[in-house]
Amino acid sequence: MSRAADIAPRRLGGTARNGAALIAAALAFSALLIWIITGEASVMVAYVGALVVLGTLAWLLTRTRSTPVATNGTLPDWSVTVAAIEQPDVAVAITDRASRLTCANSEFVGNFGTANAPPAMPLDDGAVELLTRTARAAWRDGAAVLDLLEAQGKSWTVRASRAGRGDDYLVWRFEPLLRSDPLAEIGTRIAGPFGRVLSQAGIEAALVGPDGIVRSASEGFAARAAGDPAATLAGQDFAALLRSDERDRIFFAREGRKGTPQTLVHVPLADPDGKDPAPDKAPSLMLLLEAGVGIGGAWGAEAQTGTPQLQALLEQLPLGLAMTDRDGHFLFANPAFMRAAGIEGRDLVPYPSDLVVKEDKAALVDAVRRYGQGSASSTDMAVRLKHNPDDPVSLGIAGVRGLGEPSVLLSLADTTEETRLKRQIAQATKMQAVGQLAGGVAHDFNNVLTAIIGYCDLMLLRHTPGDSDYDDIQQIKANSNRAASLTRQLLAFSRQQTLRPQVLQLPDVVAEVSQLLKRLMGEKIEFKVHHDRNLGPVRADPQQLEQVIVNLAVNARDAIHARGDGTGRLTMATRRIASSDIRRMGSEILPVGDYTVLIVEDTGGGIPGEHLAKIFDPFFTTKEMGKGTGLGLSTVYGIVKQSGGFIFADNVAADNGSIRGARFTIYLPVHHSTEPVAVKVEKEISSNWSGGGRILLVEDEDMVRAVAERALTRQGYIVTTASDGEEGLEKVRGGGEFDLVVSDVVMPTMDGPAMARELRRIAPHLPVLFMSGYAEEQLRNEIDLEDMHFIPKPFSVQQIANKVAEVLSAPRG
Repeated sequence: MSRAADIAPRRLGGTARNGAALIAAALAFSALLIWIITGEASVMVAYVGALVVLGTLAWLLTRTRSTPVATNGTLPDWSVTVAAIEQPDVAVAITDRASRLTCANSEFVGNFGTANAPPAMPLDDGAVELLTRTARAAWRDGAAVLDLLEAQGKSWTVRASRAGRGDDYLVWRFEPLLRSDPLAEIGTRIAGPFGRVLSQAGIEAALVGPDGIVRSASEGFAARAAGDPAATLAGQDFAALLRSDERDRIFFAREGRKGTPQTLVHVPLADPDGKDPAPDKAPSLMLLLEAGVGIGGAWGAEAQTGTPQLQALLEQLPLGLAMTDRDGHFLFANPAFMRAAGIEGRDLVPYPSDLVVKEDKAALVDAVRRYGQGSASSTDMAVRLKHNPDDPVSLGIAGVRGLGEPSVLLSLADTTEETRLKRQIAQATKMQAVGQLAGGVAHDFNNVLTAIIGYCDLMLLRHTPGDSDYDDIQQIKANSNRAASLTRQLLAFSRQQTLRPQVLQLPDVVAEVSQLLKRLMGEKIEFKVHHDRNLGPVRADPQQLEQVIVNLAVNARDAIHARGDGTGRLTMATRRIASSDIRRMGSEILPVGDYTVLIVEDTGGGIPGEHLAKIFDPFFTTKEMGKGTGLGLSTVYGIVKQSGGFIFADNVAADNGSIRGARFTIYLPVHHSTEPVAVKVEKEISSNWSGGGRILLVEDEDMVRAVAERALTRQGYIVTTASDGEEGLEKVRGGGEFDLVVSDVVMPTMDGPAMARELRRIAPHLPVLFMSGYAEEQLRNEIDLEDMHFIPKPFSVQQIANKVAEVLSAPRG
């Protein structure tokens, strides 16, 4: 403003000087005329002196009259200032020391009006306080800056500075803060010069949305994908622009195999802190790297023009990249590579082989030297890094040519999440395979046990207690029943056991086995039970839940005994977990819903950390040789999963930080239904059937068929036997009349279900009793027949007799 005020006086001074020169010239001319006319020099001198006196008096009179105007002053012309401060998108205001608005541009008036001046503006108290502090600092220091002011729904940066000849004014500048869209900026840069820089380095880039649709692509990408660098690929399916061959090598679809193979790098542009955008909604940066294009040598002694920019670019990429010379010396590594290699926070090691374990050094050194001295090509090799030797990572190695000396490009990505998913898939596949194996073994083993138990029952009918052989036969039968319990555990692990679910309360099941658990624990182990109120009912097989509780209790007892003197505590508790609690947990495993939870906790020293991930594997045990089968916890796992629940194992820490014991937490979903809670009722099934009957017995195992035939014959039935399904079908087709068909399920040539379907065409109302080592539920899901019954193997002579009597005595529709 002071410069604007100086302009008028300078112009007036110039005009005055020009007028004085004209007056002096006129005076000189008139004096000359007087001298010429009079010819007297004295007359001319007197004339000039009189003019000088009169001129001096006139000047003094003018000076005296102009002084009051200068003293009183006039209002400055602010229109010039307004024109000077008029700026687009920047609000400017000028205030005096009394904080009165002296001048403002249109941007300030449009946003804040003219009724108030900073800092006393119509804003909230916090914003006014910030402006007041800024004004104080500006008056004191000459200038001040407020980085962020939230006002009128906008964000501003405020600057205040003193101005004027006496520093009597403050000039305020309100500059809006524009929030940029980083994803849009990335797309714009990819389609512009940044994308061309990537293409020159052999990297084609595209920004792809979460739906797989291209949003933006570099010119080089468009040229290779569509044949025209100016082509707009936005809106096209990214996957359709590429293709792969039988070796899983990636090519541009337009080029086909005539083009060069590409390495696809997928970089999700999600917020690492889990904020917007979320990983499943974030776009991705797709980079296609072509091996052998000039990146190598860029950090050597003969670096060419543009290399510093390329190095700066690679440092910003999330993909770990590093360069070595042909002898394997590191030339460069970006921060992502150093993080993935575990060398963050310290200097880069001299050689790549210094990053891996001893066993992988020789192979890595050989590979780096081979690709550094050979033709431009690439490969991937699995190495184990020193900082994480248990998880192999994929290290990309590519020979690079084109920018000076041959070099080797190393690429390393953080594959922690990928490794975790691979382990989970491998574990699930292994558990499924072992489950199928366990189910098959249990089926075949049940056939053998059926024959052993049956023959024991037949021999016991001919012996009485006190005979020399009676006790031996009973011992054989007892051991067979123990083996049968192992097969049930195998079926439970493979989730193929027969469940008879009921709607029940979990505390009732715990109460049923409490007395048994107290005897199992002994006097030295304290046994406590706690129950929440208002527990929701669950739907499960009570006998199987009892087996789960007993198995967990026995494991806890053995752990307490193995720890020391056998003293400890076993606690069982039931809890009510609402869906809101599950939601707050943020578990990726537990679906949101209401659960009734059983917690079994002991003081047995806990589970070693290296065993926690394998604790539910079949045949895995931490007990001594001969003291555990390794099926206890796998059985628990199978029963819980088949019941629709979830089980977790962890350790509980003591007050001093040590591990106090193990804790197993079982989540069973609350059953929301009007079905009443089951009440345990003892039901006695009569085994006496006096009606007789004709039975067709179909079984491919000779020993099982013989036992079943003798057992049914002793009950008065007329038994006809067949060794497979085709033979049994011929017995009926040949005119045989039967009241019941007792058949195995799995048989060669024609199995039991196929035979039963054919029989129903001949005899629609003929009941069928299947006997099998597989689960009844699995059998019923595969066979849709009316009047079908089931008896699991192994069974005793009395059990099959009772079952046949039950089927024959049942009313027929």
